[in-house]
Amino acid sequence: MPDRLTIDTIDAELVPGARNAIRVCLQLKPEERITIITDEATRDIAAALQAEVEEVGSEHAVFLLENYDCRPLRDMPKVILEDLEQSQVSIFCAQSQRGELGSRMQMSDIVNRKRIRHGHMVNITRQIMLEGMRADFRAIDELSQRLVERARKAKRITCKTPAGTDFEGEFSTSLKWLKTSGIIAPDKWGNLPGGEIFTSPANTNGRFVVDGVVGDYLCSKYGDLHDTPLTIEVQDSRITDLKCDHAGLLEEFRAYTSTDENSNRVGEFAIGTNTACLRVIGNILQDEKIPGIHIAFGHPYAEHTGADWLSKTHIDCVGRDFDISFDGEQIMRAGKFLI
Repeated sequence: MPDRLTIDTIDAELVPGARNAIRVCLQLKPEERITIITDEATRDIAAALQAEVEEVGSEHAVFLLENYDCRPLRDMPKVILEDLEQSQVSIFCAQSQRGELGSRMQMSDIVNRKRIRHGHMVNITRQIMLEGMRADFRAIDELSQRLVERARKAKRITCKTPAGTDFEGEFSTSLKWLKTSGIIAPDKWGNLPGGEIFTSPANTNGRFVVDGVVGDYLCSKYGDLHDTPLTIEVQDSRITDLKCDHAGLLEEFRAYTSTDENSNRVGEFAIGTNTACLRVIGNILQDEKIPGIHIAFGHPYAEHTGADWLSKTHIDCVGRDFDISFDGEQIMRAGKFLI
């Protein structure tokens, strides 16, 4: 049976972000059904979300992962997947653990097939609920729409940073640009907080200096990389060299991007558009939405971008203070949009 989170008092500071998630981003209606998947570490945030759902009046089910299987999850519990099949809206609001990406992909397979409006809040924290989740997502959607329209016409996007990034992406009309601005529609689930446009590039070359954060479970382990940046050399979209003064990060990142034949291939090229995110906080969920470029190695979201290859892994890499140009026309200077 599903759970119900019983907390004596909902943290009032979580309410604006929870209301944004349920009423603005997911646009939940009373006649719809929603599935909320959470864990012990995130139950306070999930309880705030549940309270908003109850105010809307929608049928709902809440699942606390630890009640159904041991962590880290090898597979998403069957009872949760079966419940998800019945819903029009869903939220994953929990902390990631090493080795759990596959279980989340099982969930997203259903989300994609059933066209569920899904808010992905993996590694959400109280700080993010007070910052990125309080954004004006309608304004971010307008900015993201202007940007994605221009990106879809661009053949080359170049970016540079003071830390040494000098990177170029080449793009094909056969590969789709997508907008995940925080306003979630059935055609593409999105992270919350939202605020990015992305595609799978046709090709990439250059140096990308990660002086922000890296993704997946490495993010919580290594946090803000400002003082120990990771330098990645890329040729024809493949990693050719890695450098970092932090030996542990270097070793783990190299191992992660060697998992399968495409784990070291650039699968995502993205531009953050959440103007409420003003600084790196050491959490990929929010930091990848900071205005600027982030790339990811591995899975290219082929089901949405149209890429013709796959990977079992996906790790984001975030930098700081970008200058960005579309076909030679500058659209960002020092992390600030010029459009």
